[in-house]
Amino acid sequence: MLKNEIQKTERVSENIGNESLQKLRRVFPQFVKDSEVDFDALQKFFEKEGIMADAEKYGLSWAGKSEAFKAIRAPSTGTLTPQLKESKNWDKTQNLFIEGDNLEALKLLQKHYRGQIKMIYIDPPYNTGKDFIYKDNFTESTSDYYERTGQSKGGIKMTTNPESSGRYHSDWLTMMYPRLFLARNLLRDDGVMFISIDDNEVHNLRMIMDEIFGEENFVECIIWKKKYGGGAKEKYLVSVHEYILVYAKTKVDLPEILVEFEEEKARRFYKYKDAKFETLGYYRTHPLEAVKSFDVRENLRFSVVAPDSTAVYPKRQWRWSKERFHEALSKDEVIFNKNKDGEWVLYSKQYLNEENGEQRKTKAQSVIDDVFTQEGTKETVNAFGDAQIFSFPKPIKLIQKLFEIGGLKSNDIMLDFFAGSGTTAHAVMAQNTEDGGNRKWICVQLPEEVSEDSEAKKAGFNTIAEIARERIRRAAAVIARSGATKQFQSNKKDEIAALPLVARNDELDLGFKSFVLEKSNYRQWNVLTDQDDKKKLKEQMKLFTEKPLVDKYDESSIIYEILLKEGFDLNTHVSQSVIPVKAGIQCWVAMDGDPSTSSVQARRMVITFAKKITKEQVEKLGLSENDIFVCFDSALDDTTKVNIMRNLIVKVI
Repeated sequence: MLKNEIQKTERVSENIGNESLQKLRRVFPQFVKDSEVDFDALQKFFEKEGIMADAEKYGLSWAGKSEAFKAIRAPSTGTLTPQLKESKNWDKTQNLFIEGDNLEALKLLQKHYRGQIKMIYIDPPYNTGKDFIYKDNFTESTSDYYERTGQSKGGIKMTTNPESSGRYHSDWLTMMYPRLFLARNLLRDDGVMFISIDDNEVHNLRMIMDEIFGEENFVECIIWKKKYGGGAKEKYLVSVHEYILVYAKTKVDLPEILVEFEEEKARRFYKYKDAKFETLGYYRTHPLEAVKSFDVRENLRFSVVAPDSTAVYPKRQWRWSKERFHEALSKDEVIFNKNKDGEWVLYSKQYLNEENGEQRKTKAQSVIDDVFTQEGTKETVNAFGDAQIFSFPKPIKLIQKLFEIGGLKSNDIMLDFFAGSGTTAHAVMAQNTEDGGNRKWICVQLPEEVSEDSEAKKAGFNTIAEIARERIRRAAAVIARSGATKQFQSNKKDEIAALPLVARNDELDLGFKSFVLEKSNYRQWNVLTDQDDKKKLKEQMKLFTEKPLVDKYDESSIIYEILLKEGFDLNTHVSQSVIPVKAGIQCWVAMDGDPSTSSVQARRMVITFAKKITKEQVEKLGLSENDIFVCFDSALDDTTKVNIMRNLIVKVI
């Protein structure tokens, strides 16, 4: 932006449709004319490559797909308002909890968090025909939308999606598609996404994920054995599994997936011990001869001397070169055995631990069969004092396994936009406790109302978002006191406080900033009909110029709306104490980054709601040319505007 231009602060989230069009324009300017794609020219250019308009082609289509695209293109006019009373350790934490519709939240997160998220895990509502509440309507007004979704008065009305509906699958796909599209934008190039799903929609989910992420970025379909057994009421087979689809943002950038052996599985394979046991642990054996090989290499065909001094040749070839073999032999890592025919058979040793003492890692497998739904239920029951507050939550251990598979390291950001009871946040805190990491989490949950006869309602909870926040608080309290990830079986604050405080956990981030999705603080334009007179139009235009914000606005809420839509971090440090009093105007100062550092990359925004501002007052603020100064347009006269925007980035509300 040029210094001699004054722009308005952003009113809406990023326009994904316009952005995509601009990308196409940069690559193929000849195909974008008058802000529209010239499909005739595009087809003619690629016709030799087989692109045909209206030709039959492989893909997934459903009634409502165009509505899904419309949902992606429509910017969000909402905002995220801070909830200090609902938060924990606001000034220190970098974790975020967002209450509201995740479609709108994902749009609002685009500007700053695009390309910042290492891992996404979601457990969306399965299409069972019940409690299908994400029913997007793209034709209603903004005010109707907020009323319907409970972001203003009235609450959220539960709807159903019965199989008898002709749009049974279509409604679910229309709900999921824009959310998955926006989620992909937030991933880093080496990022990975995990989605829990069952048989009702796994086939359709694979197809829309292939479309959004690209088939080449499919990693695996994990089968999770979720329960021990049961199924007395099943008519056919007993279903004991679900799926977890895994997709990479860019598979070629995804590092090799290696995980640690769990003790039970390690002992299953690594069961022998020798003189190196104290340092290298147990070992397993592998045949030294390559049984299956389609490309015989002569350098792998050589004789070795057996203990009885006879020469042993491979039938095809060895797995190792001669040099590698003799190195292993000198380290006592080769075993000679005779088979039933009296022939020598050679094996190599592989120890559980590496020579540096670290445990050997292995490739992750596509089946998880050692953690069950019952564990997740027990965890929430323990957290809420023997009450069944939330049904079928995912176990913490399952999410931690996905952290390992996804390579979620210290300082990485984890996102879950179907947060449910808060299992993902709990799992991140537990993982940080175990290894001293500093992973951050962002959770989004709709304020879905609990049923009137539920245990949650009896316990005083009105929405699932309330349950999630409270679970995170209780989990954090237990971790801070016990330093353990196991569930402490009490929900009484005095018993938790009696646990010994673990010093190391003082440094863990066990808090969160809570935000709620609400209407914009900017005044919204009312569409006037042909019957409305010019006087009403002039009155509205004057109101927008003189009072661009809603009546009785809260300054802190507006600050965060400006920061969010201008692309600042929601963890931006906001203060009123930095600006000198001698300037004569009250200001808010927002520092994007650690205010204790002097990083040149840190951005600073100074915002004032003063009704009148002079050039001299602005000069006394001591702003640099890289700072952004925000104020009311009406607060500056034309001369002041010309003078201050020469050396300063100025934006007006």
